[in-house]
Amino acid sequence: MDFYSSVFELIDMRSFSNLWFWIALAVMWSTASHWVLGVPFDMVLRARRHGGQSEQDLEDLVRINTNRLLFIARVSGLWLLTLGCFVLTMLAGLGFFYDVEFAQALFLLGLPMSVVMLLSLSTARLIQEEDAVGEHLRSRLTRHRLYVQMTGVVSIFCTALWGMYQNMSAGVLGG
Repeated sequence: MDFYSSVFELIDMRSFSNLWFWIALAVMWSTASHWVLGVPFDMVLRARRHGGQSEQDLEDLVRINTNRLLFIARVSGLWLLTLGCFVLTMLAGLGFFYDVEFAQALFLLGLPMSVVMLLSLSTARLIQEEDAVGEHLRSRLTRHRLYVQMTGVVSIFCTALWGMYQNMSAGVLGG
């Protein structure tokens, strides 16, 4: 047995049977639900509990991040949307038409995160239009976090179902 076959046997290059894929999926959704519009959610909770400087810090950080997101969307949003659609379409085609498991895994990571990005842009636009501060801002961020978590639950469920199907198919086919 040569070195490369030993390494690939140890790593298991199939995505859905690889522990690292599931760890990456869990870390991705944990991070996405903790960082709401680029703001750690514990800042929202601290601002709710203590107010004062904590609330001012939250409002400043949200203002900075919403301005940044909306500026990027205005300047290069169409190009980013085009590139994102191209990449997701390519991954879907490679994954589900040509049966490339790695592309399926990337698609199942990328599609829900693109939904989260669209949710973030929508929330940033609403915060800026409403000039949200105080309790209204905190409730808007909490609602956004809930939507991200709901998207994550659906994504993890669908990914787990597809991964189990792939692993059972590979086991039955001897792949």
